Amino acid sequence: MANRARTLGNKVVYQIYVRSFQDSDGDGIGDLRGITHRLDYLEHLGVDYLWITPFFVSPQNDNGYDVADYRAVEPMFGTMDDFDELSREAEAHGIGLMLDMVFNHTSTSHEWFRRALAGDPRYLAYYKFVDAAPDATAENPGVPPTNWVSKFGGSAWEYVPSLNKWYLHLFDKSQADLDWDNPEVRAELVDVVRFWKAKGVSGFRFDVVNLISKPAVWEDDHEGDGRRFYTDGPHVHEYLQELVRESGIDDMVTVGEMSSTSIDNCVRYTNPDFHELSMAFSFHHLKVDYLNGDKWALKDPDIPELRAIFRDWQEQMTEQGGWNALFWSNHDQPRPNSRFGDVSTPDSWRRTSELLGTCIHLMRGTPYIYQGEELGMTNPDFRSIDEYRDVESKNYYEILQEEGKSAEEAFRIVSERSRDDSRTPVQWDATPTAGFTTSTPWIGVPSNHVTVNAEAEVADPSSVWSFYQGLIRLRKTEPVIQEGDVRFLPVLSDAVIAYERTLGSTRVVVACNFSGDDVAALAAGAVADGEVLVANYADVAAERGELRLRPYEVRAYVWR
Repeated sequence: MANRARTLGNKVVYQIYVRSFQDSDGDGIGDLRGITHRLDYLEHLGVDYLWITPFFVSPQNDNGYDVADYRAVEPMFGTMDDFDELSREAEAHGIGLMLDMVFNHTSTSHEWFRRALAGDPRYLAYYKFVDAAPDATAENPGVPPTNWVSKFGGSAWEYVPSLNKWYLHLFDKSQADLDWDNPEVRAELVDVVRFWKAKGVSGFRFDVVNLISKPAVWEDDHEGDGRRFYTDGPHVHEYLQELVRESGIDDMVTVGEMSSTSIDNCVRYTNPDFHELSMAFSFHHLKVDYLNGDKWALKDPDIPELRAIFRDWQEQMTEQGGWNALFWSNHDQPRPNSRFGDVSTPDSWRRTSELLGTCIHLMRGTPYIYQGEELGMTNPDFRSIDEYRDVESKNYYEILQEEGKSAEEAFRIVSERSRDDSRTPVQWDATPTAGFTTSTPWIGVPSNHVTVNAEAEVADPSSVWSFYQGLIRLRKTEPVIQEGDVRFLPVLSDAVIAYERTLGSTRVVVACNFSGDDVAALAAGAVADGEVLVANYADVAAERGELRLRPYEVRAYVWR
């Protein structure tokens, strides 16, 4: 286990949402050559891997997560030659590429699904088709096989009149779920991984991979939306082991996105004894501001719950040999500083951004930075639903009104929860399009790009960007951060999260104040004689008495 910690614990992954990273050809959409153009920036930041969201051929109904051809580049993102150039240049910069494999479903535009719609028995068996009632019609298809709800709203089943069958789509109806029980499907996906591995890819991220194994019997869910029947399904570990073994990626960096998963399952997914994945994304900590567990019902973040979730996942995964992917945000989540802190003033924005970075980056696991997070990018200041592009956001804007919310209430909820909150262009400079494009960007640029941007921050040693660069450097130079044990500490305020890392005689204590108030954080003597390792206030010294923290303050102390 220690060897695996040394291998993964000193790495930092940077996520690139291709569409919004950098446009190189002036069409307003980010592309592969845009990534190549910014490799110097990424090397200077210090990251080791680039997780690149899907750039494969796609109708873009879900921004590329509806794949129509796994072995070809979507023209709006460039060509295969562009990818090959990116691969070569990234290697020259000492950076590995991690590709995003969407294997739970394909686009309904994929050749496999088109052949299924044509009635080809081989390809019908590639998907989860279920016969409808004999008298079903397009006008009256009857009751779907189950009452499961799609992640994007509405039924998880779509009726096909020409076949008199329903097909399962846990996401958009244009994203048909594959049948992993079919060995031909599993072999096809192994070949896809081999194809990209042969092109020099260094790692893989597997989208919602714990949903791939569906139950043998279709049942209605009278307690929820159906997820309890297909999450961490009956053969998921077996199928992952086969995928890893047959594609020869056991020694590569791999991460699985795990929806509504459990610690026990993630131990199996990531403990090297099971030969599945290197690490796992879990999302429980990003639901602490869901009222009654509903993403589309707002409440203030529950920091005691957040602390408990972090504690359980950090301590139990450590004890059982699992490995966490550490993150606050991605292309599906709002910006964390807008969500968990205060971005209303320049000072609180900076403190919040640095607090969040430190809290995650000093934990045990492999940290992920989502593009723009290192700049302190915030949710956009959009004023109308017409400024959003995301299918889920637009759907729920209507659903919330159908449930009785006013248009204003529905918009406020969407503006805080939308996946587009993190999909606005990276803010490279203060020009009108933020240096992202020479034309009109596919989605609007937040107005704060005139001050929150890479050009201003890279040159400023006191910027959020420089702070993140320091966190990355710390992970690469401090063995206790890379592979030390972790234990959460008792705190004196509900607003505080604190933990310690230990390795041999070295000990680090991290204390984070998630509030805009001065608070008592740790008992007297908790950080006595410690050397300040990280702080987001300038006037910090060793403390012998009770540790008090100022608004959105974070401190880390070290003993050697």
